[in-house]
Amino acid sequence: MAKCLMVQGTSSDAGKSLLVTALCRIYAKRGYKVAPFKSQNMSLNSYTTEEDGEIAIAQVLQANAANVKPSIHMNPILLKPKGEFTSQVIVQGKAVGDMDFREYQTKYRQKALEAIKESLDILKEENDLIFIEGAGSPAEINLRDKDIANMKIAEIADAPVLLVADIYKGGVFAQIAGTIMLLEKSQQERIKGTVINKFIGNADILMPGIREIEEITSTPVLGILPYDNNLRLPEEDSASLMNHKFDAGKDITIGVIKLPKIANFTDIDPFEYEEDVGLRMIEIFDDIDCENPDFDALILPGTRSATGDMKALKDSGMDLKIKKLSEKIPIIGICGGYQILGKTIIDEENKESSVGTIEGLGLLDVFSEFKRDEKVVKQSIAKIDLNKNKDSESSDDLIYDIFKNIDGEEITGFELHEGTTQLNSASPLFKVEKGIGNNDEDSYDGAYAGNIFGSYFHGLFYNYNIRREFLNHIRKEKGLKEYHGEDPYQATKDYSIERLANIVEENLDMDYIDSLLFDN
Repeated sequence: MAKCLMVQGTSSDAGKSLLVTALCRIYAKRGYKVAPFKSQNMSLNSYTTEEDGEIAIAQVLQANAANVKPSIHMNPILLKPKGEFTSQVIVQGKAVGDMDFREYQTKYRQKALEAIKESLDILKEENDLIFIEGAGSPAEINLRDKDIANMKIAEIADAPVLLVADIYKGGVFAQIAGTIMLLEKSQQERIKGTVINKFIGNADILMPGIREIEEITSTPVLGILPYDNNLRLPEEDSASLMNHKFDAGKDITIGVIKLPKIANFTDIDPFEYEEDVGLRMIEIFDDIDCENPDFDALILPGTRSATGDMKALKDSGMDLKIKKLSEKIPIIGICGGYQILGKTIIDEENKESSVGTIEGLGLLDVFSEFKRDEKVVKQSIAKIDLNKNKDSESSDDLIYDIFKNIDGEEITGFELHEGTTQLNSASPLFKVEKGIGNNDEDSYDGAYAGNIFGSYFHGLFYNYNIRREFLNHIRKEKGLKEYHGEDPYQATKDYSIERLANIVEENLDMDYIDSLLFDN
């Protein structure tokens, strides 16, 4: 039966997720079978596991760090906000419905707890160690009786707790003392150590405060983790996009429309690992020079409401700008962004939003419709199938020219969509070998025409062959040197996980953490 250790935070974004990631890697390298666990996560960045279930992307990163396959039991409850105080509730990988907070807490909390206990028990049977991540802060006293993410889970798992505080936000000692003092006595006793995170400067100046906070809380400070802005790891929440800095010094710039209800924006992450590529987040009201854009391609990412965001594009006038841009540069749509590229999005039952049916951008001759009873949640495999005359020496389709050298190659991705798409004159892009793709009637995914393409496959640009050929086209057009080396995304992500684990090992009292895991 696995031993458990829980990491809670004084606030959101204190560093819980990355500390769990580091601990997963540290103990996996020591030879233990390790699993991450987060009972309830609220995130729009999700992933499809091999069980064809949906979990938050943070638990996927933690599973990668532990060198194990992601499982629905690592995140048994996922809440995906849809707006108007409503979230889609996903239990052990499957959507069970849309609920507001009151309905979820009064009608579904007990079922959620049962699923959490079941998943935790399964992981305990299969592993040596489980590192549990909390959510937000355990000191939300107005929600104490509704908690199924922090101290309630520590009690169920009988886990000691480490408390992480973010010094970068300021007031770190007040964070620690206030959090602990707002907990009940039995909960305070579960906190066995605190960690100060994101420190910049000389740690010696903190020592008087550390000695005093240890006396005030009767809890040891296990170490100070330095802030390292060289770590390149996926972000969990769309709030991180608010802090995105555009690097204007890169040779290539990829524009990304920041849709109001953007989801699964980690699809664009691999571009940030390319040395010569920068990303520019474009707000829907931004002024753009459509005749001479300062970016080389444009991505419309996923969204939790294709109809709502299409209306926002129309209301802001960004739809006309995108159409004008399509005369100059390649435009790509992923999932909801793919639906937006089409002629019409049909939503007669208002499944996506109250907008209902709406005209799309009309850049691809396809139409999408929301009529499924169940959401498609699949790990998918396809082959690039350009559906063109292979003997042709030229083509009017830029996308064909970009990908013709890898026609027939296999790609992977994952699908999370409720809509279906039918193609008219547009050509399909991928032949689906595993998964659904455009619809249940044929075996294709995506569409392309001219310099426009779209796909339901999340993780499309994690396929190095797709990303390489796409960027090499832009490099060639700009007179830059093409790149054919190793995948910089995979190499940098692996390096970042190792670097994170080393930072934690070097700066925390690991002997003390060992004692929490093994001495009782």
